[in-house]
Amino acid sequence: MKLNNRIALITGGGRGIGRAIALAFAHEGANVAIAARTLEQVEQVAREIAGQFQTDALPIMCDVSDVASVEKAFATVTEIFGRGCDILVNNAGIAESATLTKTDDELWQRHLAVNLNGTFYCTRAAVPQMIERGWGRIINIASIAGKIGAPYIAAYSASKHGVIGLTRSAALELAGKGITVNAICPGYVDTDMTVRGVDRITQRTGLSADEAMDALRRMSPQNRIIEPEEVATVAVLLASEEARGINGQAINVDGGSVFY
Repeated sequence: MKLNNRIALITGGGRGIGRAIALAFAHEGANVAIAARTLEQVEQVAREIAGQFQTDALPIMCDVSDVASVEKAFATVTEIFGRGCDILVNNAGIAESATLTKTDDELWQRHLAVNLNGTFYCTRAAVPQMIERGWGRIINIASIAGKIGAPYIAAYSASKHGVIGLTRSAALELAGKGITVNAICPGYVDTDMTVRGVDRITQRTGLSADEAMDALRRMSPQNRIIEPEEVATVAVLLASEEARGINGQAINVDGGSVFY
């Protein structure tokens, strides 16, 4: 198995992409800590893992925008597993939309706090023990919106551009220490976040939910929505020893919508 005896911490692990990655890592032999603000969700994922795989699953309540909460989560991983995580997946994130002039301070700061600050706080917490062991994998879930931008998502897009910048800087700084840092940039994925996006489209345009979803599908040359498991497959590769030469990359999983 590709991740046998590795310890992985996945933020935003209670649903969607985070859940899919947690299950995929457990399938490959990793012991998994699953963190989210809603404890019931990560407890459910931990039960799924326990029922399917011979690995340990640890649910943790964590708000990545809060430094103290992040530090407590990492201390819990070390306490329960005996060492810090070998693999960190920064997946926790939010996505809201508003016109630029209606993007108030609170909406702007929420996106930076969760999407960018949270990624930084968790990365900073994970790196020291990775350096001590001379091995580590950090995988940041960004977005194609972190490369091209789009109307009505200035805060989200800016935060994800920041995640990609952080990824590249950290990758260069840690390259000689046995640690790789990469980002995955999904397009629209079949998750609750996309469902909420469809709801906003219907409210603002008068389109039906089916019409709005079809419009999102047509944004991909493959005319479809990405499945969470497709993102998880890339995460497994990046977390493995086989991907030791992949570093500082922002890999699109979007059906060919974006080419850089």
